[in-house]
Amino acid sequence: MADSPDLEPLNRKNSSFPDAKPIDSTRMAVLFSVMLVTASGNTAMQSILPTIGTQLDIPDFWVSAAFSWSALLWVYTAPKWARQSDHRGRKALMRLGMIGFTTSFALAGLALFFGLLGWYSALWTFILFALFRSLYGGLGSAAPPAVQAYVASRTARADRTKALSLISSSFGLGTIVGPAIAPLLIIPVLGLSSPMFAFAAIGILVMVALALKLPNDNPGYQARGVVTSEPYSSAPSSGSLKEEDDSGEDETGLPPQLRWGDKRIKPWLVTGIMGGNAHALILGVVGFLVLDRLGLRDNPEMGIQMTGIVLMSGAAATLLAQWGLIPLLQMGPRSSILWGMVLGASGCLLIGFSHDLHGIIIGFAVASLGFGLFRPGFTAGASLAVKRSEQNGVAGIVASVNGMAFIISPAIGVLLYTYAGPLPFWLATSICIFLFGWGFKTLKLDERLDADR
Repeated sequence: MADSPDLEPLNRKNSSFPDAKPIDSTRMAVLFSVMLVTASGNTAMQSILPTIGTQLDIPDFWVSAAFSWSALLWVYTAPKWARQSDHRGRKALMRLGMIGFTTSFALAGLALFFGLLGWYSALWTFILFALFRSLYGGLGSAAPPAVQAYVASRTARADRTKALSLISSSFGLGTIVGPAIAPLLIIPVLGLSSPMFAFAAIGILVMVALALKLPNDNPGYQARGVVTSEPYSSAPSSGSLKEEDDSGEDETGLPPQLRWGDKRIKPWLVTGIMGGNAHALILGVVGFLVLDRLGLRDNPEMGIQMTGIVLMSGAAATLLAQWGLIPLLQMGPRSSILWGMVLGASGCLLIGFSHDLHGIIIGFAVASLGFGLFRPGFTAGASLAVKRSEQNGVAGIVASVNGMAFIISPAIGVLLYTYAGPLPFWLATSICIFLFGWGFKTLKLDERLDADR
């Protein structure tokens, strides 16, 4: 039987009240699982789809376009679901997100399974896959902000940072777990579509745990979730889930309207757009590059395994940057971006020249380490540039910038790769070099940012 609802009075709007009922370990495990499964399923799909596209003889560009379509839906719908947090309840949005995730993976798996069996053409296989994939982009985006808001509304301020860091780590961990286990989930009966069905089954288990172990919540507590970008193989920014500010400011008034052209944040947004597109270029291409450089187009199982190893190296390097180097070296926004661009350019250059697995892994890891430094730097720089009352506005803009980079650039990268070989990596290298020079002259020194606060 489900736990009895532990609803709180509707008239108490501040979620940081002293007598808030804490989240026990069982419920935290459920929340952790929601984020972990959401991220790992998406990155597992990234590791298998290039090989499946090869088996179906679908052009690489159209395989990449399926991810672009999902990213577009995620960018459009995620802010809308986040705004529903205070009205529909966080558990309801988590359930909706997991329904979208599970349904999408099950139906997309079926589309690929029958397509690989030759029941219909490769064109119809792709159309059906893209259609069912849209359920993930449109509904799956409801879960991450709902989890963050649930934790924020039920955790005392003294413990909230630790709790939200744990939740954030699950999202990042999922980007490593997905490519790691995808090859292990392939079984002869279901073939290359096996991981899709496996994650659909895991999604059902998570939904059962949500229903049985997580109490219904009262949407009267205002603790809106932060919008996160769709998870990719390099892991999201560690700052995508963060502690809400209990500043005591009046929450009933309208927040100030923050414009994209605001001169305080414009340099940081330009930085985020350019660097994000450079990152998206290599992420869209690397799976196909592994198949071609290692000659694995005709060896699907090995192709998935080698692609997964490369994607795992990138995700691990990103987490090292965000959880290790930045706090250890106490890097500010400007220094994170500049060092990130140096490493990003070096890694992209190395990938372009590499023709064996060892070189590709090192190159992708170095590039991901650089972009892992860059993303938190851009996010923190934009946040520090505005006032406390404008944080919600800048968070929404930053999330949009992060998501928009993955709408077109991966598909463009694959198109360039198809006709011009390593051109996407040279282009990404050039963007990183330009951004280093531009940022060195334009971005405020870290000391000045602190002083302006």
